[in-house]
Amino acid sequence: MTNAPQPERRRLMRYVLYQVDPAWRSLPPEERSLQKKELADLLGSSLPLEVHAYSTVGLRADADICLWEIADAPGPIQDLQARVNATELGRHLRPTYSYLAMTRPSQYLGGHRHEGQEDQMPAGPVGSTYLFVYPMVKKREWYALPFEERRRIMGAHFKIGHRYPGVKIHTGYSFGIDDQEFVVAFETDRPQDFLDLVQRLRTTEASAYTKRDTPTFTCISTSVERALGALDGAALSTLVT
Repeated sequence: MTNAPQPERRRLMRYVLYQVDPAWRSLPPEERSLQKKELADLLGSSLPLEVHAYSTVGLRADADICLWEIADAPGPIQDLQARVNATELGRHLRPTYSYLAMTRPSQYLGGHRHEGQEDQMPAGPVGSTYLFVYPMVKKREWYALPFEERRRIMGAHFKIGHRYPGVKIHTGYSFGIDDQEFVVAFETDRPQDFLDLVQRLRTTEASAYTKRDTPTFTCISTSVERALGALDGAALSTLVT
């Protein structure tokens, strides 16, 4: 008797970016400190989902902190947002961007396999210092191409990425569950490598079929406490250690 194939495990990923109300920084330091601790304790508690914190202070005018949330179902993501809303600091945080996506194997890889391939890794960060996130929508003409033609084009696209092994890609699929078609995130310890990669990808045939790939967020991986400390300058030391 042969074992039945196991169902493919897909995970939901949400990238949410918050902007703190500038008036919050005028509250007494002790009050701000207590509010940050309350939220940090919540995000650091035992939760039915993964939460990874990033700071965008000084890197975006419309966002101060990014949370990368990973769950098996929408419920835990919604519940966490409700609990964040209920905190004192949460009342001063506005989610300026929120992107929902789901993991799945790429249809263009076929039988191709290589070490560190995206669909062979667990969902979530690999631990690099920098995270670059953006939503993406392709032109409808892309989907009108024969599948084998799309696979050929994507094969050339993938080869460019292989030249930058220090940049790890995380592709999320959003068809029908959010406004974009994909949410693409890249991790690296060298921002210059990501810049060079993106510039090189602009020259590929696949790039001509991109309709939208903005806004783009540059995020620095850090602890929840340090990300919250940067909101009002309490964490004066650099976020990158």
